[in-house]
Amino acid sequence: MDPHELGFTPQRPVGWLAPLLLLSTGLRTLLAVLFGAYLDKRELQNALDGEWFDHSHTETGELWLDYVADLGDGFHATYSVAYLLAQPSLDVGDATLPRGELLLMGGDQVYPLASGDGYESRMKGPYRAALPEPPIGTTQPTLFALPGNHDWYDGLTAFIRLFARRKDGHIGGWRTEQRRSYFAVKLPANWWLFAIDEQFGAYIDDPQLLYFEQAAQQLGPEDRVILMTPSPKWVKSVDKPEAYDAIDYFIRKILDPTGATTRVLVSGDLHHYARYSDPSRELITCGGGGAYLVGTQQLPKQLVVPQPDTLTRNRSVSRPYEFRQSYPDAATSRRLGWGVFRRVPTHNPGFLTMLGIIHVLTMLAMTGAAAGNAGIVQRLFSIPLTIMIVLILAGSVAFAQPPKADRRKHTRHWIAGLLHGSAHIGLAAGGTWLWLQLPFHDWTWPGPLIVAVVLYGPVFGFVATQLTALYLLIASSVGVNVNELFAGQGIEDAKSFLRLHIAADGTLTIHPIGIDKISHNWTADPEGAPDISWLRPRDPLTPRRIENPIKVR
Repeated sequence: MDPHELGFTPQRPVGWLAPLLLLSTGLRTLLAVLFGAYLDKRELQNALDGEWFDHSHTETGELWLDYVADLGDGFHATYSVAYLLAQPSLDVGDATLPRGELLLMGGDQVYPLASGDGYESRMKGPYRAALPEPPIGTTQPTLFALPGNHDWYDGLTAFIRLFARRKDGHIGGWRTEQRRSYFAVKLPANWWLFAIDEQFGAYIDDPQLLYFEQAAQQLGPEDRVILMTPSPKWVKSVDKPEAYDAIDYFIRKILDPTGATTRVLVSGDLHHYARYSDPSRELITCGGGGAYLVGTQQLPKQLVVPQPDTLTRNRSVSRPYEFRQSYPDAATSRRLGWGVFRRVPTHNPGFLTMLGIIHVLTMLAMTGAAAGNAGIVQRLFSIPLTIMIVLILAGSVAFAQPPKADRRKHTRHWIAGLLHGSAHIGLAAGGTWLWLQLPFHDWTWPGPLIVAVVLYGPVFGFVATQLTALYLLIASSVGVNVNELFAGQGIEDAKSFLRLHIAADGTLTIHPIGIDKISHNWTADPEGAPDISWLRPRDPLTPRRIENPIKVR
């Protein structure tokens, strides 16, 4: 089935090390941090409907729900997950699990930047293809979506248009109900779902707090809460203790006074599955909806939440949570990390080209400085050596992201960045020495420039990607650039989502589902029923349990 018949254009996975994307995403992130308050549309949402939603009344007294996050990336991974979510049921192990009557999207429904076209091609189109029309003979499932940081890069404009503005809205066979970027849903058997929008983790705005205060008036001591958040701040608080403050404030001020218990916290944002728990609460990260895989080897074996050394005076009592399971596991993640040497140059040709250009310019600057009497033509194509060195060091430090690190731990980011930059300068010095041993540098200009672009640039561009790959592998072992180690590889396999079941007796069962290998080959089914997926996988698409079902009472 061609794109015209599909109604959208299937997209390749985002190349996260592409130079223009690195620059664009960096600028968008900076603008969002500096001017996010001016782009914040949450307070404007106060003018929209402010009702909570009631899905507590079912014929059987039970309810099935699906949770997926970080989904709007390349077509094959996104559609593989969407296809499984859309099927009437899944056989997982010895159990048959019906499709969720609610589909909860946990954030980052589009990559790399939010836009109408981006949502259409990377999220809405694949999900519409997976479930084109409401299921025949059963209740139409409902979709709720929580924005992540990538949904926020345009100030939620495209997100609200897609998920929250239109009456009788739908995405394929799923109908949309929400009118804001946050929501509260009453579920069967005294369960509730609360989904909070933190806007880059900054704060929870007053209209949002008022909305949840009014919804929380329906809660009592018998109620239990599933709390959806845009990011697993319980994990991120290890390096940045104050990161958990907004979630802790919400639980302490909105939920706890009602007497209800918050039994499950669930989030995406980190592109893997991980679970921590104590006897009264489950902390689950499940960001395997379609974006590149991020390994789990850096996850701690125990969390203390909130962190006892946080600067916030008013906070909940700190409690330890034990690590239970991850997908992929730490050993598999370390093995996948070694693929960085092969996948960075093949998955990011623009990055290889950028490094090749940088090393050509640095070599020309070094040869010009060494010659001292370089000709006017050579000088025209040479940037002063000092400027090149400063640019390399500054770029390497920025790549290591020290401004985002915790103040007490940012030294390792600076050291890693400076060592990475110094290694590239050393490589450039070695390349310059080799260049001066060859006859090319004595040719009449622009002969040396042509040879440098045609021969030197590609060779040293590739060598430089291997140097960067080695840096990523080493730096990730000390918690620096862990995300970039995997973003540069763009691994599409090892996807995950949750299928949850609330039984009539009030037991919540969570089924974490993994997909070891996604499908890359699809066959069209144009003669199928209106509610049948437009494309079926030719490759085996076999969901499996990540761990045994989790019972929460």
